[in-house]
Amino acid sequence: MTMLHDAIARDFLEVSCRRLDQMTECLEVCLRKLSDEQVWQRQGAHENAVGNLVLHLCGNARQWLIHGVGGATDIRVRDTEFSADGGRTGGELIALFRSTMADAKSVISAVSAERMAERITPQGRDVSVLEAIYQVVGHVQQHVGQIILLTKQMTATDLDLTMPRPR
Repeated sequence: MTMLHDAIARDFLEVSCRRLDQMTECLEVCLRKLSDEQVWQRQGAHENAVGNLVLHLCGNARQWLIHGVGGATDIRVRDTEFSADGGRTGGELIALFRSTMADAKSVISAVSAERMAERITPQGRDVSVLEAIYQVVGHVQQHVGQIILLTKQMTATDLDLTMPRPR
């Protein structure tokens, strides 16, 4: 049974890293299609700009994985992720996201099957290491999906992020 548990844990960790890689690729495609002005564009005070979503994803991954699972110091100031209204170019945001996802994948890759059930408390929430990884991967997928939609709307184009199809 231990070999089976190890195989399941290994598969979960590998899939988690692969999903973060896929989302990184999608995010890069989007940011490369947007001007720096579009990256920080909001339609109203109730909305987040693409730039805010990128900062938010990086802060969340750092808090839940790099700090919560990996043990690094928690440096997140969540409110600044949403209050930012510029200051970084699309290229700088790509570099930040790539670096954060690389750090997150490094933490994920180092998790052993035995640690998956270990309890941790990112954001003061009592969760397992497995749940923390699952939360971050799902959170990245959710917000990258929003970034894809915003990019399609701002550029009025199909981004061809899925399998190429005849047109």
